[in-house]
Amino acid sequence: MSDIKANQFSSIEQMRADFERRSQRSISMPLAGMLVWLFIAVISFFLDSKLAIYVLLFSSGAIFPLALLIAKFRQEDLMSRTNPLATLMGYCVLMVNLLWAVHIPLLFIEPELLPLSLAIALGLHWVVYSWIIQHPLGIIHAVLRTLMVVSAFYLFPKNSLSAIALAVVFAYMISLWMMLRREIAWKA
Repeated sequence: MSDIKANQFSSIEQMRADFERRSQRSISMPLAGMLVWLFIAVISFFLDSKLAIYVLLFSSGAIFPLALLIAKFRQEDLMSRTNPLATLMGYCVLMVNLLWAVHIPLLFIEPELLPLSLAIALGLHWVVYSWIIQHPLGIIHAVLRTLMVVSAFYLFPKNSLSAIALAVVFAYMISLWMMLRREIAWKA
């Protein structure tokens, strides 16, 4: 099937079908996120909290490059330039990354809040993903992730980074399971 130019879509349903076909269930980004957050959870048990927060800070930047690598092996078109819905997801990622204007001051003023802030912020784009694929899994991910991260923060104040990271991993596991099992009508 040849590339469809954005102006050749006659309906939002065609854009969604093209998005689904190109993204191949969009597994690469959440898989990369889960692996990075799992790394953070494990490493945070062995480092003092200040150093672990810096590992979190820099490791979160590895999610996108790792997702690109996974996408290459899975033949996902992670950065389609021809589908307006893929462009919308790109804007959502930009929106989430603008929150670094909040994360960086937190690092210097209240560093123990950085894991909470980052864990919630990096899950916000899932709401738009849910609208694109017309399935509640993105909303479930964003809400469940937020609730679990906030709970982990309050329930485990001495080990909040580890608890938050494990909460994010658990949210990813549920979402990946849902992503792999949902029916897709992308044969348009």
